[in-house]
Amino acid sequence: MKKVLYPAIILALTSVFTGCLSTETVTVERVETKEVIDLSGYWNDADVNIVCEDLVSKCLSAQWYKIFQMYNSKRNPVIIVGKFKNNSDEHIDTTIISKKMEIALLDSGKVDSVANDSERSQVRQERNDQQSYSSVDSAKRLGYEQAADYMLSGEIKTIIDSNGEVTTRTYYISAELINIETNRKIWAGENSSIKKKITHPKLTF
Repeated sequence: MKKVLYPAIILALTSVFTGCLSTETVTVERVETKEVIDLSGYWNDADVNIVCEDLVSKCLSAQWYKIFQMYNSKRNPVIIVGKFKNNSDEHIDTTIISKKMEIALLDSGKVDSVANDSERSQVRQERNDQQSYSSVDSAKRLGYEQAADYMLSGEIKTIIDSNGEVTTRTYYISAELINIETNRKIWAGENSSIKKKITHPKLTF
């Protein structure tokens, strides 16, 4: 037997659902990109900029760079930026860290960089296509890729402390520079300056 919803019941249900909908509108405010805004206490864009600038500065001012210049005065060291592992307790897109590192290295003017593994496949495909479809004088030669001297990689970890009402989140971001030919680590650095204290609102019933 089919159940019939009478108009009065339908009207009552409609009123309930309508009452649950907010009448407030969404507001958007543009802010300066360098302005530090912490909303949740989790990793954000300001943290990325602070950490990358600090680690790149430490890397390029370390002893390895002076030694390289001593024996290779005619060129910059070539660094490829590898992966940064996320070993924290939250979701962090570490590709942003890798790209920020690469940009900071190139902007310094002290090092050169080459394409990473995913970028190389696209470039190689283009170069291979040129062998068949481009003119002889414009096609780029095979076997002339610039090899990297070093690889920069790292990881991010977090330490959490909480008493239920207050939580502290400390981020440890480490980076290391590895000689690609010998696997020798020639530099390692860490940034642990990102520490946040989050006070949780008390629940009232």
